[in-house]
Amino acid sequence: MSDHRTPLGGASRDGRVRVEEMPRRGMITLRGDLSDATFAGTVTALSGTGMPGQRKVELADGGLLAWMSPDELLLVMPPEDVAGALDRIASDLSGQHHLAAEVTDARAVLRLSGEDAAVRETLGKLMPVDFAPGAFGPGDIRRTRLAQVPAAVWCVAPGDFGVICFRSVAEYVYAALTNAAAEGGAVGHY
Repeated sequence: MSDHRTPLGGASRDGRVRVEEMPRRGMITLRGDLSDATFAGTVTALSGTGMPGQRKVELADGGLLAWMSPDELLLVMPPEDVAGALDRIASDLSGQHHLAAEVTDARAVLRLSGEDAAVRETLGKLMPVDFAPGAFGPGDIRRTRLAQVPAAVWCVAPGDFGVICFRSVAEYVYAALTNAAAEGGAVGHY
């Protein structure tokens, strides 16, 4: 079933690995003092997770909380929860330096799944990241480039990775990933 609210309409393709667009997710970019107890308490209560460490992502049923930079987090949740989350952030952090911006319709989320080495190799063809299992494991996230565009990638579990990019480049990212994941493209690095 296609989802016309997502940039690719729920596209998916099987090759050496499966590349699929994920359903629409609510997203809030948060900036502030990540070490502040009130800030941390608010975002962890909203995400249902712990606070992510540097270059880490915390996963929860239906969402995630990702470290994006020393003063920035990405909160992902069901889209219907975004308005209430923004209200709570504004209330809890009133008078405190912070930024909370909804970016739901500015981003696309893709998932790569399959045999772990094949998924790592697919990503490694396109991103300047060491995807070796000992260097990039479950809960790790990197914000970098995928081919020629900015993207972030995280590991959920061996053989299960997420990629987020700007909506405007979603078709390009999908094409790059499906090309890198095509049958006959193994290089045997991992």
